[in-house]
This record gives sequence, C-alpha cells and structure tokens, in this order.
Amino acid sequence: MSRGRILVVDDEIYIVHILDFSLGMEGYEVVTALDGEQALQKANESKPDLIVLDIMMPKKDGYETCKELKSNPDTKDIPVILLSAKGRNVDQQTGYDVGADDYITKPFSPRKLVDRINAMLGQANADSKMAS
Repeated sequence: MSRGRILVVDDEIYIVHILDFSLGMEGYEVVTALDGEQALQKANESKPDLIVLDIMMPKKDGYETCKELKSNPDTKDIPVILLSAKGRNVDQQTGYDVGADDYITKPFSPRKLVDRINAMLGQANADSKMAS
C-alpha cells in the first residue's frame, strides 16, 4: 500500500531520479515533472499529498509555480517543500512569502528530505503508532 503520492519537480534529471528512488523505497508513489508548467498540470491531474519543488527551472520558476499552486482552490492545501541551491535568507523568505511550507537547500541529504516529508505528512512515527 502506498504511503501517499509525492510530486517531485526539478529540471535536473539526476535529482528527480534520486528522489524517485528514495521516496519509492519509502513506499511513496512518485509523480515527476521537469518544469513549473508540467508541475501545475500534474498537480491538478494527480492530486499529490505533497510537492517537492525546485526553484531555478525553465518556463516557470519554483516561486511562481508555488504561488500559482497556493492560489488555486484545488491545490492550495497541498504542502510544498522548496528545494534550492539558493540558500540566502532572502531566498528562503521569498519561498515562505509565496506559500512554501518548508525550504531545503541543495546539496541535501535524501534521508533528511524523506524524514521531513514523513513528518509533514504525519507519518514520522506511523510504524510505532500501529504497534500501540
């Protein structure tokens, strides 16, 4: 059984592959997009439980994409984690200003990202809850 659906959006294909593998191993169904326009389309089609969104991408950047996701009644409640090489405070603040729920800088640890996703989806202790 899938733990949830995650939309991974990044124009760097190797990052998409790393996250697809890491999240797949964790039991998530992964949907991928390579730019902001694809992300908006796939978010509406697949209704993911969470979106991991790169900032620097062609066509539509992550800030603009996040803003559009958060202004759409159908996607506004989906948590968004921005993933970016832009690590300055002003970049992070811009991310939160457009509606991001979390901000992780590259390079990143796939394990830490998975832990953050689990926590955001309330599944950090899913295994221990089932035991009690």
